[in-house]
Amino acid sequence: MLSIGEAAASVGVAVSALRYWDERGIVRPAERKGGKRFYGPDELHRLAAAKMLQDTGLLSLDQIAAVLRGPAHGDWRAAVRDRIAELAEQRRKLVAAETFFNHFLRCPRDHPIETCPSLRDHTERVLNAAKASLPE
Repeated sequence: MLSIGEAAASVGVAVSALRYWDERGIVRPAERKGGKRFYGPDELHRLAAAKMLQDTGLLSLDQIAAVLRGPAHGDWRAAVRDRIAELAEQRRKLVAAETFFNHFLRCPRDHPIETCPSLRDHTERVLNAAKASLPE
């Protein structure tokens, strides 16, 4: 069994993070002795998994909690599916941004925002689509 300080050091987080994760029910210590938290191998595994998921920056703490708690506390797969859908949307936006930026760099115009006919065509399509969706 490791103390909270040893457990925190072994997964690379602050002791306050482990206290917070305990309060939130994300990873609880294996036992408490004299008001102190102690972590066993299973808890260390869960702490390392929580840290790994947090380090991706792609899951909220609530989503991490759902994954760690597993099926006994709801559908953790739904949280992961939701995040995958969000990532797909982010990826779509990043590809569109990269396409625009690459066009800006290749555009022979000195000021593509003001003078590029391709960009003007695109913004006209966006504006027309927005106008078409407005209620009359």
